[in-house]
Amino acid sequence: MSSATISINTGLKPHKVLIELDAHQFEKLAADFGFFSQDFLASLDRAEEDYKKGRIKKINSLRDLTK
Repeated sequence: MSSATISINTGLKPHKVLIELDAHQFEKLAADFGFFSQDFLASLDRAEEDYKKGRIKKINSLRDLTK
């Protein structure tokens, strides 16, 4: 995992945080999370295909998955 300096600001609203990244920092973070791995990219392709074919279910809550 690479290190990066990012700015984190807490605003006036509690429970909210603003994180500022430039494009280079974002790419490093995405790579650390594995967003450029072949498995992840393949899963995005499968998800997009499922969406286009209508094989999705809209939910309002995770509790809807048990119904």
